[in-house]
Amino acid sequence: MVFSGIPFLFFFLPISLILYYAVPFCAKNYVLLLASLIFYAWGEPVYILLMIASTLVSYINGLFVIKYPDKKKFFMICSIVINLLLLGFFKYANLFINTSSFLFGRTFASLDIVLPIGISFYTFQTMSYNIDVYRGEVPPEKNFFILMTYISMFPQLIAGPIVRYKTVRGEMHKRQINIEKITDGVMIFLHGLFKKVIIANTLGELFNEISSVSPSEHSLLTLWLGIIAFYFHIYFDFSGYSDMAIGMGKMLGFTFLENFNYPMIAKSVSDFWRRWHMSLTTWFKDYVYIPLGGSRCSKPKHIRNLLIVWILTGFWHGASWNFVVWGLYFGVLLILEKFVLDKYLSKIPSIFRHIYTSVIVTVGWAIFSLEDFSVMIQYIRRMFINTNLVDKTFLFYALPYIPFLLVSTLFAIPLYPRFKKAVYGLENRAVKVLVNCGLSAVYCLLIILCIALLVGNAYNPFLYFRF
Repeated sequence: MVFSGIPFLFFFLPISLILYYAVPFCAKNYVLLLASLIFYAWGEPVYILLMIASTLVSYINGLFVIKYPDKKKFFMICSIVINLLLLGFFKYANLFINTSSFLFGRTFASLDIVLPIGISFYTFQTMSYNIDVYRGEVPPEKNFFILMTYISMFPQLIAGPIVRYKTVRGEMHKRQINIEKITDGVMIFLHGLFKKVIIANTLGELFNEISSVSPSEHSLLTLWLGIIAFYFHIYFDFSGYSDMAIGMGKMLGFTFLENFNYPMIAKSVSDFWRRWHMSLTTWFKDYVYIPLGGSRCSKPKHIRNLLIVWILTGFWHGASWNFVVWGLYFGVLLILEKFVLDKYLSKIPSIFRHIYTSVIVTVGWAIFSLEDFSVMIQYIRRMFINTNLVDKTFLFYALPYIPFLLVSTLFAIPLYPRFKKAVYGLENRAVKVLVNCGLSAVYCLLIILCIALLVGNAYNPFLYFRF
């Protein structure tokens, strides 16, 4: 079940919210837990047991950390190792089997297992919980069902943002639910739905069509058009899902932290990663980079720390070696910026810094999106070295899609927040009411368009399901 699907929008979410609002607060967590388990079971019921087992391990070890303080490090490590083994087996076992087959020239049978949806996200949540308990930053949760509700909460279960227990612990036990929060949550949810259905799905189809043909048959501009379409696709797909999760969290009385901050306006690779998938970036910073020594060490160790973080970041994204290469690509670029390029970048005009960042990041998405290394290398090479500059294929796609890309660009920069701030700052009440009525009409039209697209178009994927 996906957030942008008809069953979720018209059946699961309304029914869940009605039941949730109807019961007293003492029962809300249990209604939310039941709804979350049903949501997860919709796709793969058997893996509910895996998620429960992972949570139980974290719950028991969290209690043991407090009960046996002299052995708290042992119990924290036990929980992390067990959860990482579960993640490693279900997500990476077949990758290592297939790699061994390739390296040793023998055929080893792959395991008949399906990747559990959301396992990367909830594994990181269980790990952060145990580490925070070990550090004394949060007390262990004594009620297993509350911890289970936190781990399985359906708004952020399958695609994040990665919510830390210390962020929502207070709200797990006591939270405010009012009309203002619900209204705000609905608006944020709708923003995410518009991003996902109208923009991400449309541009995802463009990239699929271009990438389904060998790069050798495309012109330079067609290849750039394809990978730019993927950039917009993954941004609006993932940020749209994050907005929907944050919006549903507000409807339920929770405050989830923002996951994206207009990354397409970044003026360096470092700036980009401060804006993109912020919950993952801060997770690796707090639980890997800083414990390794961060930047408070010698330059070689600092470089080592950055490389470790980015190899793990790439590996987290998927069970394919292209993701590791993608992580290394950004790790090396961040090291170059930090130790070499920063002093030069700071002296050039902002527009050129933005162009530099956009090109670097776009090339990175070619590595990310193409798992076949021969296709990936050919695609990237022909993006820069290609005697065929433009062809009929480019014109075929450009005419309908480039105007759409230009409009999407407007939504990728912070125009709406500025417009909203300006509207709220209006002193003329009549003009303010008129603007709000106009916005309401636009929202209604976009909702109708979303429904029409969902009913009439079977293409409604979500990239981060595989992560």
